Amino acid sequence: MTVTAEGPHGLAAPAVPPEDLSYDADVIVVGAGPSGSAAAYWMATAGLDVLLLEKASFPREKVCGDGLTPRGTRALVEMGIDVSEEAGWLHNKGLRVIGGGVRLELDWPELASFPPYGLVRPRADLDHLLVRQAVQAGARLHERTAVTGPVLDRQGRVVGVRAKAGTDPADPRERSYRAPVVLACDGVSGRFALALGLQRDNRRPMGVAVRRYYTSPRTNDDYLESWLELWNGPPGADDAKLLPGYGWIFGMGDGSVNVGLGVLNSSAGFQKTNYRTLLTSWLDGTPAEWGLREANALGPTQGAGLPMGFNRTPHYRDGVLLVGDSGGSVNPFNGEGIPYAMESGKFAAEAVVQALARPAGPARERALAGYPAVLAAEWGAYYRLGGLFVKLIGNPTVMRTCTRHGLPHPGLMRFVLKLLANLTDPHDGDASDRIITALTRLTPALR
Repeated sequence: MTVTAEGPHGLAAPAVPPEDLSYDADVIVVGAGPSGSAAAYWMATAGLDVLLLEKASFPREKVCGDGLTPRGTRALVEMGIDVSEEAGWLHNKGLRVIGGGVRLELDWPELASFPPYGLVRPRADLDHLLVRQAVQAGARLHERTAVTGPVLDRQGRVVGVRAKAGTDPADPRERSYRAPVVLACDGVSGRFALALGLQRDNRRPMGVAVRRYYTSPRTNDDYLESWLELWNGPPGADDAKLLPGYGWIFGMGDGSVNVGLGVLNSSAGFQKTNYRTLLTSWLDGTPAEWGLREANALGPTQGAGLPMGFNRTPHYRDGVLLVGDSGGSVNPFNGEGIPYAMESGKFAAEAVVQALARPAGPARERALAGYPAVLAAEWGAYYRLGGLFVKLIGNPTVMRTCTRHGLPHPGLMRFVLKLLANLTDPHDGDASDRIITALTRLTPALR
């Protein structure tokens, strides 16, 4: 299926670049998740002819916690998405943290840079809204089009992609699409990057998350809820054991909850854990009246990887930009990926718009090379700090100590919330903002 639309000012999308009539678009975007749709939106808004290729069809499901902090809210607002409750969004005012026998509710900080509320929306809805916004801006969407690899010129530069359209895996027919720039937005698998020999760096953080939906009376909740200690039975029971990882319970507002847990690769149990069993063991220890039992499940437990801390680089090489999860953009402090996918999509779009305003050659390459430089400037130091954090909390003793001695101090936890959620005003904030800013400035940036 091919969807076309007029540009943001009612004008048709630009024609194929005049300097090379064999081009099918100014830029090809591989994958229409949050990073791909955001990049396509911003490039189409700037007047580029954007071809957006997606292997599935919308709406389609993705494994996700469905909860957004104010950082994700800001990214949606910037794209012109209506995030009102009347438009189907469930608002939340902060994070509820549970651990060490303490239950603490932390409101999102009041900042100039971010709205004071987070959001909840099923991921299938979110992705569909984002791709529609990109199409309305002028991007051309091809659904059920699976990209199989890059097209290279004689110098080894990527000048397009190969793809198969349709749903029949036995159909061998394949065609090529050409463009001077390609954005790899194909998620954690990073298949396009792998086809170019860009491997994941296993020394950098990686997580695994599993989630399941249940009908539950806890469906309406003003807070996202995070459990820093997971037990396979009632805490304090003689046979209860502390499990690796952290959990969440996010009310969906429609009679259901999204419940899940994540485990980091710094945990001793990372390679040895059955995550679906782990989730069930934890939920069996929650109060029966919450309804988090098999009889109330709304589908199977599903899992996904969380590529963190720029664990695949370089983010630009030979005509290809790695965007979102493909480039390991998930925040290692809290496992949040959607806002960073959308922001990296915007950064990539800005680089491509500037590059294509220049002639092919060194001037264009300088503009494209600006994209990884922006990522490093924005998140490089913060992600390096996150990598140290991941190593520390991978030790159960350290995690228990932080939970038991940190949670009873609300002032400290408000600081921790800002740090973990990356919510600061570097120039106009309070003392905690200035401390976090100083920490990141003193930390060498990842690239």
